[in-house]
Amino acid sequence: MSGSNLGATKPNLSDQTKFCKHCGERIHLKAVICNKCGLQVEELNGGSSQPQIVINNSNMNTNINNNGGYGNKKDKWISVLLCFFLGVFGVHRFYEGKIGTGILYLFTFGLMGIGTFVDFIILLFKPNPYYV
Repeated sequence: MSGSNLGATKPNLSDQTKFCKHCGERIHLKAVICNKCGLQVEELNGGSSQPQIVINNSNMNTNINNNGGYGNKKDKWISVLLCFFLGVFGVHRFYEGKIGTGILYLFTFGLMGIGTFVDFIILLFKPNPYYV
């Protein structure tokens, strides 16, 4: 009598399980991922298609950089004149906003004139206006 009651109350294992299509392991019927191999055996969300993604991108940025340069705009000929007449004092470096090298030129007389000469040649070949 107890044997017949056990069979009636115990659920059938084959009704609640299925086999993994990758490793063949017996897994629960509603399982999406196999416990043994870790691979996906069912589609998520009941096999529905990919979610629809809506991208609302309205780029309203405008480029206000019309001069094509970056930094502070400086006039080439002002720098050339400052370098030629007051270069040993580093005045052209102060004009460009390079305070550190301006002070260095001030105390070393334009790196003994060599730095001033190099800066003068470089300034001659720069475009007008140039950007620092």
